[in-house]
Amino acid sequence: MIFIKTKKKQKDVLVEKNWVRDWNRLRQPKPPLLKNILYAFFFGGLISVIGQLILGMYISFGVPQEQAGNPTVATIILIAALLTGFGVFDDIAKVAGAGIAIPVTGFANSVASMAIEFRREGLVLGTGSKMFSLAGSVIVFGVVTAFMIGIISALL
Repeated sequence: MIFIKTKKKQKDVLVEKNWVRDWNRLRQPKPPLLKNILYAFFFGGLISVIGQLILGMYISFGVPQEQAGNPTVATIILIAALLTGFGVFDDIAKVAGAGIAIPVTGFANSVASMAIEFRREGLVLGTGSKMFSLAGSVIVFGVVTAFMIGIISALL
């Protein structure tokens, strides 16, 4: 270890921690950035293609095109929640990365995984309250943002 002599002990410890942190950072392998970007792009696109196929299915059932988006999103959320429940979503997410975590599937996974994790605490205090502890901020900010955009749109 390398110590720089100073009059204060705190500086000695700080220099030691910084040196160890930098040394550890240099020893870590570099992440395969290009591979991760390509996987995220591929899986994000695959989710979009699946969503487009589901949208086409609803339109073929007679749902108007302007209204077919809502059941499409609900179906994708249901599929992601089911994959989370069966334990498959995490295996896919290890490979897909942000491609599967950023769309609405990531939101569905976070809600479903919290519900599964806290189901032993009961329906109300466990599943009902804990499943929105992680996703609650997303819902609140989404509603507030939609409200503000609605007011701006109404004024303009």
